[in-house]
Amino acid sequence: MGKIKAVLISEKISSNSKEAQDLFATKKFGEKSRDKIFYSLSEALFLVQDKKMEIEDYRNKILSENEILRKFERIDKKFKNKFIVFKDLRRKGYIVKTAFKFGAEFRIYEKRNGHSKWILFPVSENKSITWQDFSAKNRVAHSTKKNLLIAIVDEETKVSYYEIRWIQP
Repeated sequence: MGKIKAVLISEKISSNSKEAQDLFATKKFGEKSRDKIFYSLSEALFLVQDKKMEIEDYRNKILSENEILRKFERIDKKFKNKFIVFKDLRRKGYIVKTAFKFGAEFRIYEKRNGHSKWILFPVSENKSITWQDFSAKNRVAHSTKKNLLIAIVDEETKVSYYEIRWIQP
């Protein structure tokens, strides 16, 4: 399979190539809308690092990995931690999608399962969250019938996962 040719316009990355359609069908990368596949920032950088995608800007200039990283960090100040978590989960075989409509960063699907089991929030180990913030995240998970997954990224870029779920005593 050849590389996906994608284009970055504003904050959106998309492709209508056969390679993009094939990868969507087999590995669930991207979101399909009509004849195009749209990629999250994390999906796009993951595919670039995996040598499966090239991203062009609006002037048809192929962007280097460093240029992509700088652009993505300008778009999203928390991109680096999100990407570390995305990459870790994807390498472990999970399907990772954005979860903005759920009020979270990611939805996590077990390998080939039809429904997401978790909503995930990445957190840097040197940042703290309040009980109110934790409670709000837990309520979002409960209201969407998913378990809450907190991913803590340490300074060595290792990720620790904590699953929180509601129980009925």
